[in-house]
Amino acid sequence: MALSSLFSPSFTTIPSTSLSTKHSFSFHPYLHSRSLQYTNKKREFPLPSVASIPYQPINVDYLEEEFSGHGVTFERLSDSCVAKMRLENGSTATLMLPSGLITSYKARMWHGGTVELLQTSVLQGEDGSAAIRGGVSPAFAFDSDGEISWSPSTWALKDIRGDSRDSIQVEIVSTDAKDMVEIRYILSLSQETLSSELIVSNSKSSSIQMRGCIISHLTVSTPEATYAYGLEGSDFFTRPMFLSTFGIVPPDLRESGFGSGQLWGNMGFKGFFTGRDGRNQKNGDDGRDSLQEIEEMEGEENDNYKNLTEQMSRIYTSAPRDFTIIDRGRRNSVAVGREGFEELYIFSPGSSHEMYGMYSFICVGQAVMLKPVILNPGEAWTGSQHLHNPNL
Repeated sequence: MALSSLFSPSFTTIPSTSLSTKHSFSFHPYLHSRSLQYTNKKREFPLPSVASIPYQPINVDYLEEEFSGHGVTFERLSDSCVAKMRLENGSTATLMLPSGLITSYKARMWHGGTVELLQTSVLQGEDGSAAIRGGVSPAFAFDSDGEISWSPSTWALKDIRGDSRDSIQVEIVSTDAKDMVEIRYILSLSQETLSSELIVSNSKSSSIQMRGCIISHLTVSTPEATYAYGLEGSDFFTRPMFLSTFGIVPPDLRESGFGSGQLWGNMGFKGFFTGRDGRNQKNGDDGRDSLQEIEEMEGEENDNYKNLTEQMSRIYTSAPRDFTIIDRGRRNSVAVGREGFEELYIFSPGSSHEMYGMYSFICVGQAVMLKPVILNPGEAWTGSQHLHNPNL
């Protein structure tokens, strides 16, 4: 179905059940202090519609009329649409449609103002156009018997629930999903948390396999001043950098081959990682590399207050359900929680880049990378990420 029809006045909102935005997991302590002003690197390109994917125009006037009164406003941006969620306490989040990219999460701080917790950049695309990178986005690939691999890349608005007093939920659905497969993505903004929930339902007569992650670019002053708290004792595997459609990759890492992982987009899934020599590795039936390769790359985190100053790209297989990213430069922290996902991906570009610049970020991904999720006919799977602001 064309996106233009989904966002036309004749489009009927699909009924859905209201979901709770409250989560019971606990968070680690943090340091209250005055936040430093963060300045993004000067933009060199005009704001784009989003990357170079040709989207159908969205009827913004219809969205404003249909979904008014929930604390969400819509703005047209070329052929795309910006949905801005805002709570009365000042917390905001910005979602781009139809790409599904969250470009901003400004959280209320103890000093009364708000601070941007996500890193986004405007870069030049391969065709010379401008493209937005970073933020939070789902990056998954699906396989099923006898079909070509496919990845969700365009999303349509399904429903908005809640209000600006307590919490807002925006539900979008994938328009790339194959017949009998439904993929829903629910964004929930509460006074202290931004949650991203993925729900996959398989109504096919055959099983499907899913790999990927919800990838988040968290802005920091510099990786040298950033620490991951709470990962001590967690097993991990070192892997090349995971490249998503909206990933930010420093030029030196791309040229050195450090970021030689799988690139996601309309290409689908073609073997998740490449080896250290740049050649593709084959995965076994359980989605893992050979036992010898696993043994060579396996380790255990021995630092509960790990400094992220060095370049690193790891998949933790036994990490706790929540941990904390602490930025001593900006003097704030983000508690990261997950449900459903068994793996945690962390990437740091290292501290060799310009301070307070484009590459001052840490990537966190709630993942199914080493071992894929397999959904048999009639099964559904749910996984979520929570970015909690403990700085109030």
